[in-house]
Amino acid sequence: MTNNIKKQTFAIKGMHCASCVYTNEKALKSIPGVTSAVVNLATGKGTIVSSEVVPDRAIKDAVKSVGYEALVEVGESGTLDDKIKKEKAVELKNLKTKTFVSLTIGAMVVWGSFPGIMEIAPAVFKNFYVQMVLAGIVQFWAGFDFYRAAISSLKHRLANMDTLVAIGTTVAFVYSVFVTFYPEFFMSLNIEVMPYYDVSAVIIGLILLGRLFEAQAKAGTGEAIKKLMGLQAKTARIIRGNKEIDIPISEVIVGDMIRVRPGEKIPVDGIIVEGGSAIDESMVTGESIPVDKHKGDTVIGATMNKSGSFVFKATKVGEDSMLAQIIKLVTEAQGSKAPIQRLADVISSYFVPIVIMMAIATFTVWYVFGPSQAAIMAMLNAIAVLIIACPCAMGLATPTAIMVGTGIGAQHGILIRDAESLETAHKIKTVVFDKTGTLTHGKPEVTDVIVTGPYNNQEILKMAAAIEKNSEHPLGEAIVKKAEAGKLSFSKVKKFHSITGKGVEGFVDNKKIYVGKLLSDKKKKEALDLEKEGKTVVYVYAEKKMVGIIAIADTIKESAVDAVSALNRMGIETVMITGDNQATASAIAKKVGIERVLAEVLPQDKEREVKKLQREGKIVAMVGDGINDAPALAASDIGIAMGTGTDVAMEAAGITLVNKSLMSVVSALKLSAKTMKTIKLNLFWAFAYNVVLIPVAMVGLISPILASGAMAFSSVSVVLNSLGLKRVKI
Repeated sequence: MTNNIKKQTFAIKGMHCASCVYTNEKALKSIPGVTSAVVNLATGKGTIVSSEVVPDRAIKDAVKSVGYEALVEVGESGTLDDKIKKEKAVELKNLKTKTFVSLTIGAMVVWGSFPGIMEIAPAVFKNFYVQMVLAGIVQFWAGFDFYRAAISSLKHRLANMDTLVAIGTTVAFVYSVFVTFYPEFFMSLNIEVMPYYDVSAVIIGLILLGRLFEAQAKAGTGEAIKKLMGLQAKTARIIRGNKEIDIPISEVIVGDMIRVRPGEKIPVDGIIVEGGSAIDESMVTGESIPVDKHKGDTVIGATMNKSGSFVFKATKVGEDSMLAQIIKLVTEAQGSKAPIQRLADVISSYFVPIVIMMAIATFTVWYVFGPSQAAIMAMLNAIAVLIIACPCAMGLATPTAIMVGTGIGAQHGILIRDAESLETAHKIKTVVFDKTGTLTHGKPEVTDVIVTGPYNNQEILKMAAAIEKNSEHPLGEAIVKKAEAGKLSFSKVKKFHSITGKGVEGFVDNKKIYVGKLLSDKKKKEALDLEKEGKTVVYVYAEKKMVGIIAIADTIKESAVDAVSALNRMGIETVMITGDNQATASAIAKKVGIERVLAEVLPQDKEREVKKLQREGKIVAMVGDGINDAPALAASDIGIAMGTGTDVAMEAAGITLVNKSLMSVVSALKLSAKTMKTIKLNLFWAFAYNVVLIPVAMVGLISPILASGAMAFSSVSVVLNSLGLKRVKI
């Protein structure tokens, strides 16, 4: 995302179905400057993307215009999430009250009007005027939100679930009022004088009960975020002068020296400057085995110090910490929209008007062709059609599964940037692995120094290290570390120059030294033997003459063989891409189990190789960790970045693996497949429910009260099915 693109997120109150989502998105897209708008029913949040920051008032007015309320300003009351949490707590409390009152009153009205039990009811409950007052409380107090949303949406020639409920219950209530005040009129038409206050009261009560269950179930889909937020330490022990003091974590600043004792949480991200310990990073990376850390190693805030005491320097605090970034990434992913959901949203936008027409048709057919009491049957069947068709389940089918899926991923050290990445991952047919830092540890060591000229081993190492001291390449670092380990002194380098994809050169002691790939010389037998062993060969030239060969080996990650083997068993092609020569690359690939190797690929050409695979008709995932992998990560159908890599690579990727295990690549693809299976099952039941039960209601085989119960059950069942994802093993 470029710097001139602005993204704003806010909460929206009052949404209950897929058509609510579509209505709000349409209103938000009408704001000048807004290029896209995504509204998520499960999280209750909306996100807009625009070229300029949209004023809060414009957002609130757009949402209000279609009958909802936007929570934008935060002020001093805390974060937006804090505000949403408070609002949801108030809403849940009010919902519980309205549900209890509605069902209690509904039970009273049913007791006084339902054949078979009304005979034993108190006389007061049988009184039509008493029933009218009781049902009126439910209709216009408990059901007020239905009216407010329905009226506002109808003003804009839109219709949603609230429209269906408001029309259905109002028809039943108004009919009952006429029966109460004008019984003679109905008697003259040979229609039984019987009001249906129980229908309107119980329908509203059951729908509110369904919303209550739904709200409580949806709370479970966001547990991952709550767990992550709960990991943060509350205080930090800061070293100030000769004193150690405990301060709130919010007061820690970059550069502070912090002591961590055994059994304590690490408060913020940093680098160890004194001591060492075994640290349990499972809450962030998903890896259960504690990691040994020593001076110079990085530590992650919210992880647990298991044994030793150490001092570290704070490098990232507050919103810049890894935990904060993880929470932000997971939150954004849970609020994003998968492509499959857009289909459901579009269908729901046409669905409600069609249902209203079907209800009118049902009323007409029953009224014209129905048996005795045709008018009553026509009304009740039309109401049943309206109530049973509410598209709640369609709106919840995808976002609830996405919330659970991304949450599970975060708990296993798999950070999924958005819903589209989660949906795409299960379609992958080819996985391309970068070698250095991905399949290997990325910390190569010098294994051999071979003399081919007038200088000895130490002199060759000194010259090469002097040049590589100015380079950031992992192979160069290995050479420098080897020289430093031998306590060799370096000369100053003049006119240092890096040749992309080739090597580095400069002047050392007035001699032009080049370190890198073979130039014009013929490859020596020693180099060929080293390459067959899977070692990378670096050539040292002095005044354009080869004077030495340095062999460097980078050990393969323990998880690489298992991950490649698992992917091959899944029928997924694995490819290795590297700048190394063909012999070295083939040796490494053979050890890992990869058959297809793309060797001697320059950094700028990795993207081209990925696109070449895509032109072969393959859906490609690229796994990498370096800055030079970023273009290829972005070009692939889904980029998977190692969390130990660079920020640029992670920014370009759709999935980031916080832990170091390549088995997480397999887990990510499995998680995608299981999440998509859940989404498709949710959508199937949501659509099948309406396809099957609307005709049932039209032919009069289900009452309005049963219809409201079935509608509530469908929404709750979708949420519970999504929560079932928590039990899957990835």
